[in-house]
Amino acid sequence: MTVIYGIKTCDTCRKAAKSLAVDLHDIRANPLSREQLERFYQNFGDALVNTRSTTWRGLSEAERGRDPLDLLTDHPTLMKRPVIEKDGTLYLGWGKDVQTAVLG
Repeated sequence: MTVIYGIKTCDTCRKAAKSLAVDLHDIRANPLSREQLERFYQNFGDALVNTRSTTWRGLSEAERGRDPLDLLTDHPTLMKRPVIEKDGTLYLGWGKDVQTAVLG
């Protein structure tokens, strides 16, 4: 089973969903649970937080220093995306390496 976690307005997420022919789990409309975020963070560490995003640039220095999981809970669009779960394995992004791994 394959699940893509992202945002429906994200072009990269839409490309991944189309390529894999699966529906997108929109994290803005259906926020992730703390347990899901913890699992993603355990796999990807700080790479899960997109520090190049508009949302990140809008945060104060104090907010940027908060716990990453709290930040992702409060600001779902800070998550680097997509996060793809295929057969129990997690992948981050939609680069050539991830495409090769998930498309076989």
